[in-house]
Amino acid sequence: MIRVVLVDDHELVRSGFCLILSGQPDIEVVGEASNAEDGLRLIRAKTPDVALVDVHMPGMSGLELTERVQRSGLSTHIVILTVVQDAQFPRRLLQSGALGYLTKGCAADELLQAVRAVAQGRRYLDAAVARGMALSAVDGDASPLELLSSRELEVALMLARGLAVSEIAKGLHLSAKTVSTYKQRLFEKLGVAHTIALAHLLSAHGLLGEEQGTV
Repeated sequence: MIRVVLVDDHELVRSGFCLILSGQPDIEVVGEASNAEDGLRLIRAKTPDVALVDVHMPGMSGLELTERVQRSGLSTHIVILTVVQDAQFPRRLLQSGALGYLTKGCAADELLQAVRAVAQGRRYLDAAVARGMALSAVDGDASPLELLSSRELEVALMLARGLAVSEIAKGLHLSAKTVSTYKQRLFEKLGVAHTIALAHLLSAHGLLGEEQGTV
């Protein structure tokens, strides 16, 4: 039996996926969460085989959740859900530890196929995303976000949501000085001078929902 957890701030999305998954004899939905913080606690408590995670949520993002699951050595495999089909975006997510990537508009059959593949430790990409990644490789396109380490990207996401250096330091269990160093380094790598420009860049590459950017 494949045990699945749903982490998405939209109840209708969770309900729809739950309906599709629960109708399968080999899949069981063992929990739901409406934000990444609760989702991470749920994953630690239930240790599901697969977690379907929305990338854009209030508070911690799906990317941050994915990287924390990876760093914690948990056995749960992550499938990222989003409406964005930017080829540069899923490549960065796969580097963070996600095994699957689906757009929310995927067909029910594709959702089931992805869950079953990822449960077995195999990578699964939405067909449109896979095609986009192949084309970007041929064209030589590259995202500036590829320059960032996992920790730098995590700090970037938190800065773009308007968190202060002291808040980030507390959340990541780092010193404020270390976070400031990450901030300076990622600004230099991305060629941005302030947090607003950083938020716009992350939004352009699908890593930040429009409602989450700083103003």
